[in-house]
Amino acid sequence: MRTHAHSERFEGADFSTELNRFEAKYIIPRQLVEPIKAFIRPYCELDKHCAAAGGKYFITTLQLDSPSLSLHYAKEWEAAHRFKLRVRTYGKPPGDAPVFLEIKRKYFERVIKSRACIPFVEWKPGVLEKQTDELNLKSVKEREAFHEFVRLSEEINAEPRVYVRYCREAFVGLFDHYARVTFDSKLCYQPVFDMYNWGGAGKFISMDSGLVRNRRESSLVLELKCTEQVPAWLIELVQEFDLIRCGNCKYSTAIWMENLLTGQEEAPFADEFMYD
Repeated sequence: MRTHAHSERFEGADFSTELNRFEAKYIIPRQLVEPIKAFIRPYCELDKHCAAAGGKYFITTLQLDSPSLSLHYAKEWEAAHRFKLRVRTYGKPPGDAPVFLEIKRKYFERVIKSRACIPFVEWKPGVLEKQTDELNLKSVKEREAFHEFVRLSEEINAEPRVYVRYCREAFVGLFDHYARVTFDSKLCYQPVFDMYNWGGAGKFISMDSGLVRNRRESSLVLELKCTEQVPAWLIELVQEFDLIRCGNCKYSTAIWMENLLTGQEEAPFADEFMYD
């Protein structure tokens, strides 16, 4: 791809516990959503979890970082090798959707994500000190992902920083090994005061506005994801709509917004915020 260019329904869901892929993000005006959906209709169908949820679902993510925000700054400085630590659940908690402890690594253009899935009720104080057999992890990869999550958390002295929440409409390729097109809207965040309540005791602050991205209109985040073999229709999609690829990290946007609101430092609203 060119550079210019509730929750029982989730029980037993076959969310991948390890994924190696490429992804590209684009900020698009809302009037492009329906034309893009029409373009991909011959190649995609609605993601089954999305369909079960009525067409869209919410994602709530707890972002962890070091006291010096090293993971945030690794993204801001475009470190070639970097990672994120996050805890994610689907729908608006509380619920019974599982909780995923995720490590999302980026090596140049390649994204490698590993995660361990635990029941929602297990996300409580002391969970990271438990043995893997106590959490009923189902595979060797999940057990390895859990241990690696704990190791990295301890190594950087990770602390809970923000909750990020957004609404996702997702489509999957009909003929491809792995291809996804997602539209993310209603982006919001909340500073973390309790890392186990999923933001229920506080107020989420909108990130879904033109102000955040120095634009006149509210826009959406379009993400295109695939394996190393990029489908031709994805390339044609980027070309057809003249999409401009940009670096858009929801976690870093939340940090910038909070810094702006608290007066700690300026948020990067200029061009360097928009593009890799």
